[in-house]
Amino acid sequence: MPIFDFECRACRHQFEMLVLHNSVPECPECHSRDLRKLLSSFAVSSAEKTSAAATKARRKAAATARRDNAAMEREIQHHRDEDH
Repeated sequence: MPIFDFECRACRHQFEMLVLHNSVPECPECHSRDLRKLLSSFAVSSAEKTSAAATKARRKAAATARRDNAAMEREIQHHRDEDH
């Protein structure tokens, strides 16, 4: 049973819907049947999308490393303070 992404031409609402063999989909917002089928995001593969995902992952890893380093520095300082 395929799930498709649609955009309603009447109200511009974007949604996904399970479409059975003989059914005619309609917009859940305005109930129009004047729909445009969109490419599903999983069906689209592009260099831009891959690059954006890699950039997001690098930023997340850098933020985690900064947080971990700050925690380590606080712990080191705490041990220095205990020793003196």
